[in-house]
Amino acid sequence: MNNCIGLDISKRLIAVHIPINKSDIEIENNIKGIKKLYSKLKKLYKKEYENLVFIYEPTGSYSSTLTKFCNDQNIKCFIINPKQFSNHSKALGQRVKSDKIDAQVLASAIHLAKDNEIKVPQYDKVVEEIKELMGYYKFTSKQRVKAINHLEALKAKDGSSYAISDLKRTIDNFKKKELDIISQVKTIIASNDKLLQGYNNITSVTGIGEIGGIVLLHLFIKYPKANQRQITSLAGLDPIDKSSGTSIQTKSKISKAGSKLYRGSLFMGVMTAIRFDDNFKTFFNRLVSKGKHTTTAQIAVMRKMIIISHSLYKNNKKYDKEVYKKAAGIN
Repeated sequence: MNNCIGLDISKRLIAVHIPINKSDIEIENNIKGIKKLYSKLKKLYKKEYENLVFIYEPTGSYSSTLTKFCNDQNIKCFIINPKQFSNHSKALGQRVKSDKIDAQVLASAIHLAKDNEIKVPQYDKVVEEIKELMGYYKFTSKQRVKAINHLEALKAKDGSSYAISDLKRTIDNFKKKELDIISQVKTIIASNDKLLQGYNNITSVTGIGEIGGIVLLHLFIKYPKANQRQITSLAGLDPIDKSSGTSIQTKSKISKAGSKLYRGSLFMGVMTAIRFDDNFKTFFNRLVSKGKHTTTAQIAVMRKMIIISHSLYKNNKKYDKEVYKKAAGIN
């Protein structure tokens, strides 16, 4: 369709395919570049510009400027799932990959969209700020873990005393920065009634504390349309099996495909839940009695905690132990 504009977004540039004149251009990935493109499209499409549909993949912070612009200008978009786009590209037999070709393929992907997927994208500044801060938190946390690993390696070989001392200070600074980021996120949540209500509902689940609550709130607002299966997958807690005939048979394990920020933030909470909540304790013990390894049972409890939290968040309810007794197998 001539009104479908394909946009392949990278860090610095956006490759654009314009079907009406079959042109391929590149613009800067900033508000100035996008405004310039929109002015060009208005001239090309004239009265039909109101029927334009921008098609692009969500690329985190790289696509946020375009999303905000489309929200402000009331431009309809089809924000295509990356896996869906990859499958579409393969179906077209497109083996050569470049930004220009990707933009062309995106422009042709409109038939993949359901009616409710072609719409003006939502852009909430508060939600976006939380996403950015949690991304920064994840980055800081990774740097702290790297510093800890390096420190342990130096200690093991009785390394440089200066390097050891400096690494200790660096680790302390990272810890302080993480606390500062979380404090900033809490301030934002406290100033927004809807987010605060969601956070309180999530943290009403036994074992989910401050960090776990913020991390799960971040997950749920980042993927507002995800169902329970997708949420567990995004957390990397979906089970996978490898089997082929009789030659390949392996035990089920979690995919770990999602961010370990979610899993890492809830691991200690699982211990608390198993110890102090009869529902989770019964569920855990039942799995162990069936021969499941304790780690496997703990992961199953974590999965259940996330699913329950997601349900409470979506339905605006607090955790009620009596309600979940049946699900836990308690008569």
